[in-house]
Amino acid sequence: MSDETLRFDAVIGVDIKGETWSCVEIPGSAEFFGTGRAVRVDATVDEVTLTNVGAMVTGRGGHMISLSAKVRKALGKDIGDTVAVTVTQR
Repeated sequence: MSDETLRFDAVIGVDIKGETWSCVEIPGSAEFFGTGRAVRVDATVDEVTLTNVGAMVTGRGGHMISLSAKVRKALGKDIGDTVAVTVTQR
């Protein structure tokens, strides 16, 4: 388990098999987490805190965090908008 924190800006929207999912992709995630499998993380997206959420695999060797409609509403943002993300592995 890592106590390091990863900070990055990301555009909401990850292309998965031709569909755009309301997720943010975590850059360099396989190296950061030390695995290509799904992991549990704590994340802050802009000022919204997500506790113990799954960082799902993208199918391209990376990870992504899903942003539900409720989270997007709290952010006031949607697919195509940029957010500041902080991720810590649990």
